[in-house]
Amino acid sequence: VQLVESGGGLVQPGGSLRLSCAASGFTFSRAYMSWVRQSPGKGLEWVSDINSAGGTTYYADSVKGRFTISRDNAKNTLYMQMNSLKPEDTALYYCVGGFSYDYWSQGTQVTVSS
Repeated sequence: VQLVESGGGLVQPGGSLRLSCAASGFTFSRAYMSWVRQSPGKGLEWVSDINSAGGTTYYADSVKGRFTISRDNAKNTLYMQMNSLKPEDTALYYCVGGFSYDYWSQGTQVTVSS
């Protein structure tokens, strides 16, 4: 099983980034997927979920209205569009596969700073 992320980086407050997570080794199209982040000195924070078909999504209050989770099952890829980024969004972002958080990516760093 592999979850390989891309798209992190340094962005100014108010900017945007799009994270991608390419999945392999399991049946992505049947998998519940999530994004989780960890800020410096803090624990893991759930960010967003999407069901296997992509029709149902959930967001933490801290990102609701700014982040959009989506997936392309034909490409075995999960996405997170992040708009209106704030310094408090600075974190290591993980994509996670499975309803029981079975599979984890290596994480990609998002830094929001002027």
